[in-house]
Amino acid sequence: MSQLKVQKVRATNDRTLPIFAEVDQLAERIRMQAYNLFAHRGAGDGHALDDWLAAEREVCWPAAELAEREGEFLLSVALAGFGAADITVTATPREIIVKAGRKQERASAGKGEPKLRWTEFRSDNVFRRVELPTPVEVEKISASLENGLLKIRAPKVQPVEAKQIEVPKKA
Repeated sequence: MSQLKVQKVRATNDRTLPIFAEVDQLAERIRMQAYNLFAHRGAGDGHALDDWLAAEREVCWPAAELAEREGEFLLSVALAGFGAADITVTATPREIIVKAGRKQERASAGKGEPKLRWTEFRSDNVFRRVELPTPVEVEKISASLENGLLKIRAPKVQPVEAKQIEVPKKA
C-alpha cells in the first residue's frame, strides 16, 4: 500500500491552486458533452441527469464511492494502472479533488519489431471532484493506493459542545 501526499487547502474559498482552474475547464467540457447528448436525443425532457452522468463517464470520471460513518467520510476511487506518483489529491473543508495522469509511450519499431497499425494506448488524465455534505478536518485527511483503488479518509469537523453558563439570580 502506498501513502499519497494530499494538497491541503484550509479555506473553502481559496481557489489559487491550478487544479481548481483545471476542474472548472473540465466541468465546461462535461456541460458541452451533456448538451450534445441532449440535442442528439432530440431535446426531450426527463433525461437531463442521464445525459450529465453519461457525459461525465465519456469525458473523464473514474468510478468512485463516498461512504460515511460516524466521524468521517471514506472516498474510494478506481484508478487501475496508475501509480502513487501519477495521482494528486487536493482537499478543502468541503471538497476532494483527485487528478491522475500518465502518458503511455511506445517506442518506435526497430528492426524485427512489428509495425504499429493502431493503438488504444494513449495519455490518460482523469479527474474526480466530490463535494462533501459537511466540513472535514483538512489537516487530518489521508490517502492511500492499493491494487488500483485510491482510498481517502476525511475526518469530519467535530461540533463544539455548547457549555451552559449559570447566571446568578439577583436577590
